[in-house]
Amino acid sequence: MNDQRSAAGAAAAEQAAAVAVPEAVSALGGAAGPARPKGRRAALAPVALVVAGGLSVQFGSAVAVLLMPRAGALGVVSLRLAVAALVMLIVCRPKLRGYSRADWGTVLAFGVAMGGMNTLFYQAADRIPLGAAVTLEVLGPLALSVIASRRPANVVWAGLALGGVVLLSGGGFDRLDPVGAAYALGAGALWATYIVFSARTGRRFPQADGLALALVVAALLSLPLGILESGSKLLVPSTLGLGAAVALLSSVLPYTLELMALRRLPAPTFAILMSLEPAIAATAGFLILDQALSMTDALAIALVIGASMGAVRSQVRVGKRRDHV
Repeated sequence: MNDQRSAAGAAAAEQAAAVAVPEAVSALGGAAGPARPKGRRAALAPVALVVAGGLSVQFGSAVAVLLMPRAGALGVVSLRLAVAALVMLIVCRPKLRGYSRADWGTVLAFGVAMGGMNTLFYQAADRIPLGAAVTLEVLGPLALSVIASRRPANVVWAGLALGGVVLLSGGGFDRLDPVGAAYALGAGALWATYIVFSARTGRRFPQADGLALALVVAALLSLPLGILESGSKLLVPSTLGLGAAVALLSSVLPYTLELMALRRLPAPTFAILMSLEPAIAATAGFLILDQALSMTDALAIALVIGASMGAVRSQVRVGKRRDHV
């Protein structure tokens, strides 16, 4: 994840990435061409995957908020993860043999982090506005970006994004339900954990096999809670249909895209890009939940996007330097 301390280490890391990256990611880099354009495309490809994943997960979250009155927060989580796990098992058909205890420990930790993150976030979204919940949650990845980064520039971008997060919160969270805010902060801590173990899982398991297995772990943890809260309500056809849509938008698609991106994108840059989430959530809230944006919200979004653009530029420069090594 961090920069290699020697040219030999960097070359070895690039060779490992070339083996591990799925063909879908490689295809985004485009055909072979001059060194500089290829380096730029290779650097931007994982960034595009992260942004697409953010759009999918936040619009899926808005749909989930509409579903909560029918199935409850825990019911929505259980539907989302159970359907996502089923879809990924069918698509990936992961092999269960040939892995070490460390491999299984990694995928287990990934699944626990994923299930806990989703459970806490939907508990928060059930108590406080979606934009505020995502704003608090994104503090986890922002903290990770500062802790894990070895580049001073990433600290600057994280600070700029944090300023946008504070503005988007309205200058403080004292008016929010304290239990909901605590759930959102807990979800943010697990989000940072999810980022770490998603990257480790991507290196240990081929394609999206590790993701499929982690989703099974997350679904097994959340399903009993959903059944206890909602019971037969989860079996209503319209609820199942919306739950399947939430699963595809908020789990299957974004987790797959992020797993692919993390095989080529440094964790600090990925974490800073996660600061786009409050802006995307505000947009989804406006379009789906009729939550209007104020001028302060617009300024906050501009700050967050500015930080993300800075992270993208840093990643492109790193790609150029590696391309000329």
